[in-house]
Amino acid sequence: MLGKDGGLIVIGENFNSTRKIKATSPRVIEEDGKTGIKYTDLDGNDRILDCTNIIPEDLAERNSFMIPHIAQALRNKDMNYISWAIKNQEKHGAHVIDLCVDEMSVYPEERFEWIKWTVETAQKVTDSIVAIDSSDSNTIYAGLEAHDGSKNRPAINSFNLEDGRQELVPMAKDHNALLFANASGNAGMPQNAAERVENLTTCMNMMDEVGIPMEDRFLDPLVFPIGAGPEFGMHYLDAVTELRSNYPDAHIFGGHSNVSFGLPQRKLVNEVFIALAVQAGCDAVMIDPVMNHPEVLQDFMFAANALTGKDEYSMKYLKYTRAKMGMTRGGKKK
Repeated sequence: MLGKDGGLIVIGENFNSTRKIKATSPRVIEEDGKTGIKYTDLDGNDRILDCTNIIPEDLAERNSFMIPHIAQALRNKDMNYISWAIKNQEKHGAHVIDLCVDEMSVYPEERFEWIKWTVETAQKVTDSIVAIDSSDSNTIYAGLEAHDGSKNRPAINSFNLEDGRQELVPMAKDHNALLFANASGNAGMPQNAAERVENLTTCMNMMDEVGIPMEDRFLDPLVFPIGAGPEFGMHYLDAVTELRSNYPDAHIFGGHSNVSFGLPQRKLVNEVFIALAVQAGCDAVMIDPVMNHPEVLQDFMFAANALTGKDEYSMKYLKYTRAKMGMTRGGKKK
């Protein structure tokens, strides 16, 4: 169950066709006449994602080239890399695997086929919930149609007040899907905390109308890079605080790594911001679970809730720490 016993829900963001690795990364090697990304699969075997056909031969071009590794794995139908990319997120604590193929093609019909194949393939690899993520509602619909609901529920990422996105609300109801909603308005991005809350309140009203259960709603107030505006961090955090007060039973999350774009030591900035977001009321995060260590975030969330009185008498904290230590209430090993 997601969020069992008040735990942090982790949405793994790594299976996205926009994900790239520098061609100059030490992970990029040449072996047996091929150039590719070296990785160690979950069985401990050294493997290579073959990228020979897309890496420029010219050294100057290669130095600035970014390898779209998820897209390359999909085009190669490299099941070893695909399985590793999904299962590695689970290994590091992801409960939901976000799937996005928008960069695979500019042609809608081709994207439909890619999302169908990707959803079907992901469900062969994992029993976790998969979130179907696209800027195009029709692509999301194609993914939902390919999804096998007997294995697990799908999630939709995401609807907002932009024209054409509201149709995802009844679509979520029809497909028994978790529904992510973000704070984008019909006229553009929100300018402050108040607009974030106002837009998401309208989204909540729309979900009320079709009967989306409260526990199936995930609200994203939208994280903007603080390098582009020093007030953007507090806009998000203030919106989280108000939304948590207004909707105690809904889930609140965000693309928290967005906050650090353009800054050095991004991991540090991300971790501090996630901690602030949890304190403000987030009970879910959409992150790179390999980089951001969800177990540390889980520790922080349970301890912070106990310290601030949100966890009365520290009952959830005690249960969490006992389970983590593998101990019974009497102190004996399980």
